Amino acid sequence: MRSSAYVRHGLRILLAGLACMSCCKLAVAGDADDEDAATPPSAIPNIYLDMRTSYSTVPAGSLSIGLGSSAINTVIETIQALSRTGNSPLLPANLASPASRSAAIDLPLTVDVSDSVSIYGGATASTTQTDLTGWSSLAVTSWHLGFQADLYQQNGGLLPTATLQTTVTRSVPDGPLATTTFNNILEFNYAFDKDETRGWLAGVQYTLIDIDTPLARIGSNTIGYVGAYYQWPSNWKVTGRVGLQSFGGARLLQLASIASFTQPIVRLDLDRMDDNDNRLFGVTAEIAWVPKPAYQLTLRTPLYFVRN
Repeated sequence: MRSSAYVRHGLRILLAGLACMSCCKLAVAGDADDEDAATPPSAIPNIYLDMRTSYSTVPAGSLSIGLGSSAINTVIETIQALSRTGNSPLLPANLASPASRSAAIDLPLTVDVSDSVSIYGGATASTTQTDLTGWSSLAVTSWHLGFQADLYQQNGGLLPTATLQTTVTRSVPDGPLATTTFNNILEFNYAFDKDETRGWLAGVQYTLIDIDTPLARIGSNTIGYVGAYYQWPSNWKVTGRVGLQSFGGARLLQLASIASFTQPIVRLDLDRMDDNDNRLFGVTAEIAWVPKPAYQLTLRTPLYFVRN
C-alpha cells in the first residue's frame, strides 16, 4: 500500500512538471521573433530507444548512487544482491554488504517533444555478482518514468540555459527491500558561442530513496558539480563533470549498515552527435568515492524510430 502511494505521488510530480514545462515553453515561444514563429516545427518528434549498456563495480560496505538519471540502477542491483546473500543459511547475520559487480541494459523509450522537452519511460534488466554469490540470471529489476525540460534557454544571452530532469524509478519485484526513487537534476549550461559547441556546466542532483519496509532506511543523496564541454567540427563532443557527493547512510534490516559519507565524484562523457545535435553514440565513465572508489562504464547506442 505504501509503495503504491509513493508511485502515485511520483506520477503527480511528473505530471505537474510537464504542465510547468508546457507553460515555460509557451512563455519562451512568446519571446521569439516573427521569422522564427513563422517557421513550422516538425510534425513528428524524435522517437528512439535510448539504449544504455553498463558495467559497474561497488566496494564492500557501500552503496553507489552516482550522477545521472540511470545511476540509481546500481543501488537496486546492490540491494537485490544483498537480499540474496542474506537469505543464505550458511552466512552469518549482520553481514557487511559484499563487494559486487553488475551488468545492466537500460531501455527507455524517449520522445523529444520539442528541442527543449523530452519524456521517457522504460525498464532495466540486470545481472549481479558478489564476492559470496555467482552471477544472477538476467532479469528485469526496475522500471522508470521521467522528463527533461529547459526552464530557460540562453539563446546567445547572458543567462545560462537551465534544465530540469526528474525521474521516478520503481524496483521489481515487490518485497521488503523494494524501493521507489525520486531523482532530480537541475543543471545550468553557459555556452560561449551561438552553436553551443563549448561552455561551462554547473548543477545539483538530489536523490530520495524510499524503501517499502519501515525497518530499513536509505538516506538522501546530494551531488553538487561543475563541468565543461567542447564539440569539434566533426561532431565529436567531450564533457567532464567533477563534484562532491553527500550520502546520508543506510540501514537494510539486519543485512547491512552503510555509513554516511561526503566524497568526490568524477564523470566523463564522449559522444558522437549529428548535425542536428542528436546523439548517435556515447561512452560514459564515472568514478565515485563511496568512500572507496566505485566504477561505472556505460555505452549509449540510441535506436531511432524517427530522427529529425
